[in-house]
Amino acid sequence: MPAPERIPAGRLSAMESAAEPAAPLPGPARPQDPPAAAPESAGTPSDALLTEGELTVRGRIEEASNAVLYCTVVYDGHRTACVYKPVAGERPLWDFPDGTLAQREVAAYEISRACGWDLIPPTVLRDGPYGTGMVQEWIDPPESSDEVPELLALVEDEEPGPGWKAVGLAQIGAGRTALLVHADHPRLRRLAVLDAVINNGDRKGGHLLPGADGQFFAIDHGVTFNAEDKLRTLLWGWAGEPLTDEALEVLRGLERQLADGRPLAARLAELITDAETEALRARVAGLLHSGRHPEPSGEWPAIPWPPV
Repeated sequence: MPAPERIPAGRLSAMESAAEPAAPLPGPARPQDPPAAAPESAGTPSDALLTEGELTVRGRIEEASNAVLYCTVVYDGHRTACVYKPVAGERPLWDFPDGTLAQREVAAYEISRACGWDLIPPTVLRDGPYGTGMVQEWIDPPESSDEVPELLALVEDEEPGPGWKAVGLAQIGAGRTALLVHADHPRLRRLAVLDAVINNGDRKGGHLLPGADGQFFAIDHGVTFNAEDKLRTLLWGWAGEPLTDEALEVLRGLERQLADGRPLAARLAELITDAETEALRARVAGLLHSGRHPEPSGEWPAIPWPPV
């Protein structure tokens, strides 16, 4: 099987030092000094580290459609690298209220944490050099490409090989097509369930970041929690198949945590609308009722574009 598509390497442009005025957003950053090297992480940062720590902008990730800033955060003797997405750098979307993507990213993390699956890096909402925004733990890539898990691939066979699930045919140029497949990986399957719960409208290959020990993490969850069905993903390989016993147990627990008066419901009330919370509850109930992974509705493009 050919090697799967890899996550594009992000580029950082230098930003002004802390002593200089901040550049306006969402315009491009002005290059100056090379960005500082990522500091050694003190382990998985607590919410206090990300929320209360001193946030310093080091550079900007140029490929992102919205403003995404590479930062360091220091608190109580601990420090780590992180990503900061200020609301001021969000581009308006026709189907989401302006200035709400950061809150949706945090809500997605809260749901992931409630599920106990550790799929999304720690994510908080806080004030920063460019105003309120989302701050998320930075995921360092593995030292060797051999540690990068094979998650997505284009193959010329009509059927996926062992350990792979078919998504659909893709045009690859010159009138040729190939079969898009993803790994039949338990962590990826959990992510497919999570995306169905949060109604992720943009699950691309580039949103899967490889971490240490063959793990990977999911990022970029601003286009989530719409009250209407917006699910667009590359993870359709399990569509229509029964949910695992583990997923059903997690969904039952999540349903309880989403009840009025529970801490998770109260937290989500600070991040998304009442209508979006009710739609979230309905999606969880629907998954439990059907006992199966969702299938494309046919009323909305099922695959994000571009897929990477």
